[in-house]
Amino acid sequence: MAQDFNSLFDEWSSTYDETVAGDDPEYIEVFRNYKNILEEVAMKASGNVIEFGVGTGNLTKRLIKYGNAVYGFEPSDGMRKMAKEKLPNIELIKGDFLTFPIPPKTIESIVSTYAFHHLTDIEKEIAIKHYKDILHSGGKIIFADTVFTNEEAKTDMIKEVERKGFHRLANDLKTEYYTTIPVLHKIFESNNFSSTFTKKNDFVWLIEATKEEET
Repeated sequence: MAQDFNSLFDEWSSTYDETVAGDDPEYIEVFRNYKNILEEVAMKASGNVIEFGVGTGNLTKRLIKYGNAVYGFEPSDGMRKMAKEKLPNIELIKGDFLTFPIPPKTIESIVSTYAFHHLTDIEKEIAIKHYKDILHSGGKIIFADTVFTNEEAKTDMIKEVERKGFHRLANDLKTEYYTTIPVLHKIFESNNFSSTFTKKNDFVWLIEATKEEET
């Protein structure tokens, strides 16, 4: 990925669950409906599932609950340690969206929450091209992440959070690679995926892309 976030997430691992629970006022809206969003992603996944950005295992736990076999990839040692404490019987592998060993079994779903924005738009396209080769027709990519309807909406949101004094969140929105729905739609379309985008809160959208039959 374009930046090394591992040290940041190693530091965040011990307080991540408190943040997503709404204990950090700057990020309350980002993580609004967090549990419901994870539940929806897990319900839409099926079969053998690759999960990127396992974090502390909150989505992983739900994927397992619905009977899926999970191949979990997480680059942060700290996050993997926290996830392993919750899910001691699950194998968690060091890896990320771009660099990971391909599982030996056929993959039906690729999932991730609150993480795809760590990739630049160019890296996002490289990743989706790779996933196209992994998935068969009908296979799904199911992501939930902060995206915007257009660049103007992103600029307006940065101004709004700055007005509220949420300087850490504003810096996050400026420095990470939060993209727009048209950009993602084009990436999916050019790689033979149909895609839908469903708004879940003021920041996060549920992204569901299905690989089409080859023509």
